[in-house]
Amino acid sequence: MPEGTRRPRRGATTIEEVARAAGVSRQTVSNALNAPQRVRPDTLARVTAAIRELGYQPDQSARSLRSGARRTIGYLAPVDDPFDPNPLMAGFLEALVDAAGAQGQRVLLFRPGQGGGRGAGPGSADPREAIDELVAARQVDGLVLADVLHDDPRIGHVARVGVPFVTFGRTAPGEPQHWVDIANDAAMAVVVRHLAALGHRRIGYVGRAGELPWMAARRAGFLAEAGRLGLSAVEAARPDVAAVRELLRGPERPTAFAAASDLLALDVYEAVRAEGLVVGPAGVAVTGFHDTPLCRHLHPALTSVRLPLRAIAAALVGRLLDQVRGEAPPAAGLELPAELVVRASSG
Repeated sequence: MPEGTRRPRRGATTIEEVARAAGVSRQTVSNALNAPQRVRPDTLARVTAAIRELGYQPDQSARSLRSGARRTIGYLAPVDDPFDPNPLMAGFLEALVDAAGAQGQRVLLFRPGQGGGRGAGPGSADPREAIDELVAARQVDGLVLADVLHDDPRIGHVARVGVPFVTFGRTAPGEPQHWVDIANDAAMAVVVRHLAALGHRRIGYVGRAGELPWMAARRAGFLAEAGRLGLSAVEAARPDVAAVRELLRGPERPTAFAAASDLLALDVYEAVRAEGLVVGPAGVAVTGFHDTPLCRHLHPALTSVRLPLRAIAAALVGRLLDQVRGEAPPAAGLELPAELVVRASSG
């Protein structure tokens, strides 16, 4: 059956039919719909695929009428350039819409300055005003926030407002721990071990400003693991081609580079070739982070850390709906494992 199509049926699909198609119990299907954080990611993916194929629609109309729920989740979308979009967040949005839809929920995108009213015109950059407008209009049951920074003003604000919320990215100690994330430091340590296992003893690191917590964690993970393994670790002075070329011209040039994102890995590719070298096991090994579609189209294809975006989205939706149903919010964040996808750029 072609992807994205549904099997035609004469009657409504039952939850038992979904369970049989997925090879799981009825309770597992129920958990996948109502508490996906309790279901293993591979099982959740199998149940979700069966729901899609069979066209199963959970009947939530009666519950919605009783509770007054909007069955809509608000997503405060990060500001982006439509002509140069962030491929990671585009993938996350797709996963979020899919995870919400599997539970009969819609996703409403909003941004600061786009709601109108209360003085929040097009030039307004305060997300708290947009959040207040959405909550006051009773348009959503809860919120999903992403790109969470240290001392993020959104976190304290939504906590004071009292609206259910979850975050893609960890919140600071002392704040509500409603987050789902990967261990960025541990993921970068896996990269270092991969390069060390291939025989590399001098490894360069290319990252961005440390005020972004996920970037700071990746740098910390790189340095800690390189030190533990006794490797020679050097950092590019700036995240650009010129800085990487400076390292490659040095007497102890790195034989491999770990980049903190796939886009930064592109700069490494360019710098390596500008110095007359080749990317790959026969020259300079390169790894990225995020495993965006770009990785598969580079030559050679880029080794990168893949974020489990569908599992992250499913866990966020599950944790949010638990709060909407009146269950106690999570006392601790949820950390999911990332996966290193090895391709020809490192061997």
